[in-house]
Amino acid sequence: MAEIITVEKLMSFDKNNMGKAAESIGSNDLPQLIKWLDEKDDKIRYNAFLLLQQRSNMYSDVYPFWDVLLEKLSSTNSYQRSLGIMLMAENARWDDAGRLEKDIGLYLSFCDDEKPITARQCVQSLAKIIPWKKKLCRKVADKLMAIDISERKETQRKILLMDIINVLAEINKYDKSNEIDVYISNAMTSGILDKKAKSQVLKLLRGE
Repeated sequence: MAEIITVEKLMSFDKNNMGKAAESIGSNDLPQLIKWLDEKDDKIRYNAFLLLQQRSNMYSDVYPFWDVLLEKLSSTNSYQRSLGIMLMAENARWDDAGRLEKDIGLYLSFCDDEKPITARQCVQSLAKIIPWKKKLCRKVADKLMAIDISERKETQRKILLMDIINVLAEINKYDKSNEIDVYISNAMTSGILDKKAKSQVLKLLRGE
């Protein structure tokens, strides 16, 4: 029987080369990695997340833990909610059973999470979901365009709006709509985006 991954081995992986590390582990290591997502030690927990994130890009063997990831969305700990959100997005590509379609209402609710970083991570993760879940384009777009930017702290408005625009631009690749074009046009004249941000939007729209 292959040796199960140890904390020492986990911590020895180069964070800048987690793809190679993810290739080196086996499916039998995944239950331990999933367990480490609950670890109090930030370094262990974060390395486990990075490894699972990279593994999810390569193989479908993290997907069977969907229920564990979904359960994290109900956590009172925002870090745990973020882990669930991001790893569910990474596994959308393997979701032939349509679990995300079933859970999308709950998932999208975290665009309004009480913790700004978790809300941002939810919005950002949608860009990874869309290419694999094109049927959700309209539902995702409607949710994003309904977010009231003015309710967020002034220091958070620009970065959140840029996150939203990035996802809407991704959606427009598969399900182009006039509503999205109008939203982005209004965002450009809203006064929220500075000159640099507007330039980034224009490059995004040109596919640069």
